[in-house]
Amino acid sequence: MTETIAGVTIPDSALAKEATGLIRDTTNELIYHHSRRVHLFGSLQARARGIEPDPELLYVAALFHDTGLIPPYRGDEQRFEMDGADQARAFLREHGVGEAAADTVWTAVALHTTPEVPYRMAPVVAATTAGVESDVLGLHLANLTREQIDAVTAAHPRPDFKRRILQAFTEGFRHRPDSTFGTVNADVLEHFVPGFRRGDFVDVIQNSAWPE
Repeated sequence: MTETIAGVTIPDSALAKEATGLIRDTTNELIYHHSRRVHLFGSLQARARGIEPDPELLYVAALFHDTGLIPPYRGDEQRFEMDGADQARAFLREHGVGEAAADTVWTAVALHTTPEVPYRMAPVVAATTAGVESDVLGLHLANLTREQIDAVTAAHPRPDFKRRILQAFTEGFRHRPDSTFGTVNADVLEHFVPGFRRGDFVDVIQNSAWPE
């Protein structure tokens, strides 16, 4: 039976079901429920913005977007967003999805913490960021009805979410602080990791290899 939450139909193709099972089995309750909310809020925000993302691609992007925070997907060097993006694209390729679609999902996951830019890109990219910003930052909630918000959080609760997601962020990239240069992720480490000093763009320019 097709599942519908807050008027959003959850994709039930073989690809979507396998993605659901994979993320449920290999992540944790925090990431799973957050990712499902991102899909739901992203779908609702897309409607409010008058854009039409491919439902299946948006679903996969949402499910994979934070996988780079935790094993077995978490790496040691690149940005956590890129870890998740690489995994999402690999998953889609393994299931015969074309390169253009797989690249769109890669971009949606890779840019989901980047302000503004995703909204000028493909609908899947824009909707993924809109879902993330709704659930994590509480942005654009005025676009949604109270009934829609309640339906999403009833299906996928967010108990103590602010504290828990910040802890997940901290644990997800404190071991690779250089990857946070120029990103909002540096804010997290500055708050929660004693002794962390964010990279400074001006310092990089002034201390570059150029002699002048």
